[in-house]
Amino acid sequence: MNPDIDPQRFRLHSSTLRGFKQSFVYEQSPNGNGIALLCVHGWPESKRIFWKVIEPLVAAGFDVIVPDLRGFGDSGMAPDGFYDTPSHSRDMYSLVHDQLGYDKVVVVGGDMGGPVIQDMALRYPEFVERMVLFNSPLPFDKERMKNIEGTRAPREAADYFIRQGTDADGLAAELATPDARRRYIATFYGSRFWAHPGTFDQEAVDFHTEPFANAEVLRASFGGYETVFNASKNSDMTMMGRNEKTPTLILFGPSDHVIYPAFDQMAAVVFDNHVGPYLLRDCGHFVPWESPHALVSGTIAFCADLLRKTTATN
Repeated sequence: MNPDIDPQRFRLHSSTLRGFKQSFVYEQSPNGNGIALLCVHGWPESKRIFWKVIEPLVAAGFDVIVPDLRGFGDSGMAPDGFYDTPSHSRDMYSLVHDQLGYDKVVVVGGDMGGPVIQDMALRYPEFVERMVLFNSPLPFDKERMKNIEGTRAPREAADYFIRQGTDADGLAAELATPDARRRYIATFYGSRFWAHPGTFDQEAVDFHTEPFANAEVLRASFGGYETVFNASKNSDMTMMGRNEKTPTLILFGPSDHVIYPAFDQMAAVVFDNHVGPYLLRDCGHFVPWESPHALVSGTIAFCADLLRKTTATN
């Protein structure tokens, strides 16, 4: 089997510190003193979206941690019913700091994982050492973004967002079979043009849609969208805003037809201490899958000084 679509490629671990089973991949650097690198998936994804980049990042000197968020993939459902960004952020801190024992972490994320790592950087500023961000929701700064065109996502792409956020139960009921659920998710890898055309062949689509065949997983995955329309779905205020301190590498797959066309310019305004933005040719929303070499090489270069320190101590 092609290792990129092999669900058994990496050993799975789990943490229960937050009251549910959080499933994660944990691959340590062979030098025995790696830099903690947390990769946070978005929607409609699971930890599998990072399958292509785990091994080269480990080889570079990172201890790579790739979880399924609560309610996604192999992880359990939220014990408190919350699937909001602060809950995910706290889960990530618990996993990396409390379960695995790291005092510092480099975080990587896009889509829904983007707000999670942005929240972490502001909620735990001494813990998050650096951030690698791509194709993600961003806070809107009216004053600083007033001369930027393309700060709104395409309206024709918003139907799914509204339906999942306002009628999650109705939509879930319509998707009544595993095949129907997988066909719904498959559109986001194909006909909705989130990815660069032709990126995902049928085997890859099957690999990424398989976790969503489970009705409970699909329904839970809508939870993040519900938080936008229903305040009671939020456990706390999300910490997203201008970040003046955290060093941030900004990558952008411009073939994306769901995120802001001006994501790169907007992100450069939000993160004062940034590198880039770098636009990735023939790449859309799913950067770790569509441009794995760019994500790996960019992250290695961005963290070269940290990696040198670990080499020097061995």
